[in-house]
Amino acid sequence: MSAILLTDGYKLDHRRQYPEGTEYVYSNWTPRSCQYFPEAKDGVVVFGIQYFIKEYLLDRMNQEFFNKPKNEAVAYFARRVNTFLGPNQVGTAHIEALHDLGYLPIEIKALPEGTLCPIKVPALTFVNTKPEFFWLTNYFETLISTTLWLPMTSATSARLYKQELLRHARKTGFENQPGLDFLCHDFSMRGMAGIEASIMSGMAHMTSFTGSETIPAIQAVEEYYDANVETELIAGTVPATEHSVMCSNAAVDGDEITQVKRLLTEIYPNNNFSMVSDSYDYWNLVDNILPQCREEIMNHNGCLLVRGDSGDPVQVITETVFHLWDQFGGTVNSKGYKVLDPHVKAIYGDSITPQRCEAIYDILERNGFSIQNVVLGVGSFSFMCLETIDKDADWGYYATHLAAPKPAPKYNPYTRDTFGYAIKATYGEDKDGNPVMIYKQPKALAWKKSQKGCVIVAQDGQSYTDGHTFAEAHGEGVENLLQLVFKDGKMVKQISLAEVRANMYPEGF
Repeated sequence: MSAILLTDGYKLDHRRQYPEGTEYVYSNWTPRSCQYFPEAKDGVVVFGIQYFIKEYLLDRMNQEFFNKPKNEAVAYFARRVNTFLGPNQVGTAHIEALHDLGYLPIEIKALPEGTLCPIKVPALTFVNTKPEFFWLTNYFETLISTTLWLPMTSATSARLYKQELLRHARKTGFENQPGLDFLCHDFSMRGMAGIEASIMSGMAHMTSFTGSETIPAIQAVEEYYDANVETELIAGTVPATEHSVMCSNAAVDGDEITQVKRLLTEIYPNNNFSMVSDSYDYWNLVDNILPQCREEIMNHNGCLLVRGDSGDPVQVITETVFHLWDQFGGTVNSKGYKVLDPHVKAIYGDSITPQRCEAIYDILERNGFSIQNVVLGVGSFSFMCLETIDKDADWGYYATHLAAPKPAPKYNPYTRDTFGYAIKATYGEDKDGNPVMIYKQPKALAWKKSQKGCVIVAQDGQSYTDGHTFAEAHGEGVENLLQLVFKDGKMVKQISLAEVRANMYPEGF
């Protein structure tokens, strides 16, 4: 598949539709609204731009277009276009000229990755550097859009989890403690819309946390964000069982307890591990089987994470903490909150949303428990859907730790429209260098109004001005938080995962 054709069909002939004499087209990428994600009203996390540039503008464009023989690359393009559009006049001369040039004559400026981009503030700008290739700017709109909205949305969601975790950690006595960044764990890979989606969301999760099951995302941050697993903690996990393991052993042993003891004494005597516990009767395992294994648990050189996998996650994980405290006890920390004996902890491996996370932490806190007693799993449900709960109607349910029935929540899927992401052409120049201010302003949806002209983002990152010419926005000495990251087929400025994390959490990751 040629990277030059990773676009919508209607993009193919926009080149001929621009005003005659057009030489430069300037566009920007902006989150325009948070109406579907009001919890993120302070902005979206800028992330995924370097991945997009390296994967598509460099690696794939070089491998699948520039490094191919010219006749082969052009013939591929012509075949696809001619069979797709039918008889047309798109032609191939512009594609031949691009191949002859040997690189993408594009300049990209962007807010530093890891920073928070307020709603309606441009996060990225895109402009051609050679006049004959003005058509390239918005030709890549589709590829930018489909590649960036997911990692930015997932990184924003991860930040919300981190904020909620930190808020309760400070209150319940677990602030700045080892293991804090493992308390929200990525379990999403199997449920995402393909490998690339799991990689992009998985990398985004790692901007806020180090707990993950998504191995390809670890490989990706090493490749695209200058990370190194041998010198820094990118992400990690603990061994864990699944239902096939537990059920097959139960079928052979005739009980569940034999396998629990085997895990504790033979397989993982010196390791933390997670054990799925609801294959048959979760509360029987928690209340009857685990107490029978008390000696093995207390002599175990590690922590047993008791994992529920069905039922209401808010109820299951909070009630598990209460039951484990009754059976194994623990200590009370300096802020007066209960901490389970270090040999046991509760984990729920999926179906956690920011709202359920908040509910779990609130229930634990109200009942005198530190949040360090639980690990919350963020699955594909969490990366692809926003849960909306009427707190006023549901609070009695939460406050009494699930003594009342829970009203049905509403779910909104995450899409490009979650933040109204869009790329819009806002400026152009003709062959005489005359500026052309471009903008859209639909009467029906005022929030879709675009910027006009080139933009300058203030150094505080909270505001911008538009209506500038290219020279005004890009001249010497202009203070613009949008930084040059790519120009004429080369990365100009790179960022590491460590730097992304530092931008997100300047007080410390």
